[in-house]
Amino acid sequence: MMAKISTFLIMLTFWVLLSGMFDAFHLTLGVISCLLVAHFSHDLLFSGTWPGNWPRDLLGICLYLPWLFWQIVLADLQVAYLVLHPRMLDLVDPHLFRFTTTLKRPISRVTLAQSITLTPGTITVSIQDDEFTVYALTRSAAESLPGDMERRVAAALEGRP
Repeated sequence: MMAKISTFLIMLTFWVLLSGMFDAFHLTLGVISCLLVAHFSHDLLFSGTWPGNWPRDLLGICLYLPWLFWQIVLADLQVAYLVLHPRMLDLVDPHLFRFTTTLKRPISRVTLAQSITLTPGTITVSIQDDEFTVYALTRSAAESLPGDMERRVAAALEGRP
């Protein structure tokens, strides 16, 4: 029950901060939406760890996010280079590939999947147990996964180097 309440409060805080809508109609919709999300996904955010190691997880994510943002900027530049290059069709080499992850926690797997999708030029297509299917725009993007991203997610959320 505490996990549901915590998830609801986190979601509602972000919703209020990001929406900027403070009238009764929008606040009611926000509360209803946050209640539904908290009911259906509380176990994802606090999967068996409540109260557990949430301070360590929070610190890990805070240390992981700057690295992820930098990777997004680098991938943005690479995709912009490909799009603006006169021989774009020669440089683009799309791949659909699979890899097996060593991540154990559901939140770690979701973080890895979303990190891959947030990075321009790659999209997580599916996750089946330990196997990820990812689309990559270029061969170099395909070869770099899971690599450093998986290691950093493991360090941030699973406490492994």
